[in-house]
Amino acid sequence: MSAMLETPELPAVFDGVKLAAVAAVLYVIVRCLNLKSPTAPPQLIYQDSALARFLLKSCPLLTKEYIPPLIWGKSGHIQTALYGKMGRVRSPHPHGHRKYLTMPDGATATFDLFEPQSEHCIGEDVTMVICPGIANHSEKQYIRTFVDYAQSNGYRCAVLNHLGALPSIELTSPRMFTYGCTWEFGAMVNYIKKTYPQTQLVVVGFSLGGNIVCKYLGENQANQERVLCCVSVCQGYSALRAQETFMQWDQCRRFYNFLMADNMKKIILSHR
Repeated sequence: MSAMLETPELPAVFDGVKLAAVAAVLYVIVRCLNLKSPTAPPQLIYQDSALARFLLKSCPLLTKEYIPPLIWGKSGHIQTALYGKMGRVRSPHPHGHRKYLTMPDGATATFDLFEPQSEHCIGEDVTMVICPGIANHSEKQYIRTFVDYAQSNGYRCAVLNHLGALPSIELTSPRMFTYGCTWEFGAMVNYIKKTYPQTQLVVVGFSLGGNIVCKYLGENQANQERVLCCVSVCQGYSALRAQETFMQWDQCRRFYNFLMADNMKKIILSHR
């Protein structure tokens, strides 16, 4: 009878399951946070020239090793979620003036103009003409942070609001922004050139905006007048190769593809 009443050794089995579950969770955390990813200085690809040597000498940060914040800093997913949606602990709110431009086809292009908050280090009038990423505008967190920093360093900023991206601005023609149309950006740049005839331009494009600004500068040599330089941030170069990448499940790429497509659908449906 005593042998029949002995309890089976289930606790040992449960302990093994718990250890396996904990190990699996830790593996997922390490993999998702890229904790084993080594840090390294950025890879620079450039042509040896006087300008390149000057930039490397003036910007030593370009050759320094990037040390991300502990635990979450190596994960692009967490950085995207936290900064893209929440912004900084105290995200800046630069104050500007919204400008409206009527396009030849009846569309209403808008951009926000922010005046500098201090004198530029070289004492000249320099304006940053900024084209945000896909479906973005001047009210996005990363744009506000960038504009605030530029203003504090003496730059005037003009930020394009992609046609149809602002929910408060209705479409006045049967079209919204596209991946290759430079009309609205060109109209903004022309407005800045006419309003500030002495200003020099720094052209900045983020993601999709990088494609638009590079296309704009290459469409006509006259578009390059008074442009000091162009900065393209996180620009995509091949839509076909990017499509193959976004259809992969690795690193949750297909999930990002779904999010971007869903965002585009919401914008289109909001104007139907």
